[in-house]
Amino acid sequence: MVGSTSRNWNGFETPQLSSQTPDLSLDPHPHVKMSSESRLYTFSPETKTHLRKFRLSTSRAKDPQAIIYQIDKTTLEIKQVDDEVYKSMRELGDELPDNSPRFVVLSYPLTLVRTPNLMPVPYVMVNYLPPTCSSELRMLYAGAKELMRNQAEAGRVVEIESAEELEGIGERLKRED
Repeated sequence: MVGSTSRNWNGFETPQLSSQTPDLSLDPHPHVKMSSESRLYTFSPETKTHLRKFRLSTSRAKDPQAIIYQIDKTTLEIKQVDDEVYKSMRELGDELPDNSPRFVVLSYPLTLVRTPNLMPVPYVMVNYLPPTCSSELRMLYAGAKELMRNQAEAGRVVEIESAEELEGIGERLKRED
């Protein structure tokens, strides 16, 4: 709030704040620094536990494994879509809607040419954002992307726009490794 102006050392006018500045001491927990995303979006304790168990159980998997998550628009809770653990990229792609974003937590074993005996298993979050979804949903999922990645403890985020891109995700992960 600007109250008046005064001249500074080089003759320019600078605004002076009035004494009616807002009270910033209304924060009930000033010592707790939370990101705005963590105050807006929520995870149930069951979802947090399931994410952790999934990550630990897939670290030595021989086949791809994936779980789909969505944001409930009314409660802004991020939760699992169903109890299914997808082992086929084709089945996973069939379950993704054509006009609504989703987060997919994916564990994908890779066989590398240079080290065939060593099979790394990247644990990634796929951000599925089809071009036909509404701008409201785009903003909703964009705001939660890093929070979901952190909660899932995924190594990186892979962006896709169509379910067909899942078919080549193994090659994409190999290139990015």
